[in-house]
Amino acid sequence: MKPFLVFLLLLTTSFSFAFDPEKPLKITVAQDGSGEYKTIQEALNNVPKDSERTTIISIKNGMYFEKLEIPSSKKNIQLIGENKEKTIISYNDFSGKPLRPEDSKEGKTTYSTSTSYTLLIRADNCVLENLTIENTAGRVGQAVALHTKCDKLIVKNCRLLGNQDTVYLDRDGVRNYLENCYISGTTDFIFGATTAYFKKCTIESLQDSYITAASTVEGEKYGFVFVDCQLIAASDSVKKVYLGRPWRPFAQTVFINTKMGKHIIPAGWNPWIDKRFPDKDKTAYYAEYGSSGEGAKEISKRVSWSHQLKKEDLKKYDLDNVLNDWNPKKQK
Repeated sequence: MKPFLVFLLLLTTSFSFAFDPEKPLKITVAQDGSGEYKTIQEALNNVPKDSERTTIISIKNGMYFEKLEIPSSKKNIQLIGENKEKTIISYNDFSGKPLRPEDSKEGKTTYSTSTSYTLLIRADNCVLENLTIENTAGRVGQAVALHTKCDKLIVKNCRLLGNQDTVYLDRDGVRNYLENCYISGTTDFIFGATTAYFKKCTIESLQDSYITAASTVEGEKYGFVFVDCQLIAASDSVKKVYLGRPWRPFAQTVFINTKMGKHIIPAGWNPWIDKRFPDKDKTAYYAEYGSSGEGAKEISKRVSWSHQLKKEDLKKYDLDNVLNDWNPKKQK
């Protein structure tokens, strides 16, 4: 009996060393075959469903031409690139492009804004770090690079590149945090209904147009909040850019301590009047505090329905308040 008990003890001990539910599962993706998988999709396919365990997918430098989705059943995934300039996830779908057979469903024949993404995240508690995520379709209309429909997403030290509709923060009632990211685009290239906090991000306008197009739902306390960011133009030919326009009524966007280039026009904001929603400027909340740079020199000419915050208003826009006591810096 004693030898059997010793064997059982050794077996149990070995298993405990092999699988620690508190220890992250680590996977490496490398195109040269030095990792467990050569594609990001293969790695995602092998992440356990409905697991509370964190999965860290380390991605070696390379151009990964992949259209990816992290489904809601695969939360707690971290995609960590080796170098944000050299670890690139790229695709080229756009709204109106004919569907590939594998994507055809429900009688639809073309991609839409919602399905034009390079990377779609539906799962909560995910992290993107040190990556370039791009849509290279060009100036052909809506073409999303990053599409999020998730809560507690952290995007850190990433480049998000595209033209129209680069970053689609889609879902209302959830929180996304973006830090030290470089985001480029043409029209409405940061848009959606999510509560999102942008910290120390660089926002590049590629042409005269609009940066944000929030669709904050009625009753939400916050929409998009930009803190310590920088707004730049791709070239001197970009001369007339608005901070934002309301995609839907009750849109909210706030810029705090943001340096604005001369491409930001004095009016600042556009009402986006249309037949469906003719009075969006009456319900939108657009505000600034501490704006600096050439784009803020004539701040007195901002549209009358926008707001200039006072110092005592800033507490409302603390990270904890905006993200409802979720602190992304403490997320494992």
